[in-house]
Amino acid sequence: MNLSSLHPAEGSVKTRKRVGRGPGSGLGGTSTRGHKGAKSRSGYSKKIGFEGGQMPLQRRVPKFGFKNINRVEYKAINLDAIQKLADANNLSKIGIGDFVQAGLASSGQLVKVLGNGSLTTKLEVEANAFSKSAVAAIEAVGGNAVKL
Repeated sequence: MNLSSLHPAEGSVKTRKRVGRGPGSGLGGTSTRGHKGAKSRSGYSKKIGFEGGQMPLQRRVPKFGFKNINRVEYKAINLDAIQKLADANNLSKIGIGDFVQAGLASSGQLVKVLGNGSLTTKLEVEANAFSKSAVAAIEAVGGNAVKL
């Protein structure tokens, strides 16, 4: 075997279809594009969402609602999750860093403590926001809710 005897496997290489090269080629005339219509013309490209002239879906469906640009999105964490975290790590002060480390929130996320569940130990909880029931439950066991 040498470089001059190398050739591709039988049937693996096909010749390119050369359209529009006269009637003798068998692919002249309409060049496999059929007769007339937009698809037979040069420069044709279908618009996104085009439905053949029928009113497209994005125009048939009515517009509604809006996005409030002033909305503040909080990650909600309940008191029972805070109690589990405090018991597992033997903590008396819990902040946003502890929530991130435990996987309850991601870094850069605003955290709001909600009052679902109950606390059994005295804790100092730091968060961006608290519900009234959460503050009442934290202070009921002698803890402290610190808003950042």
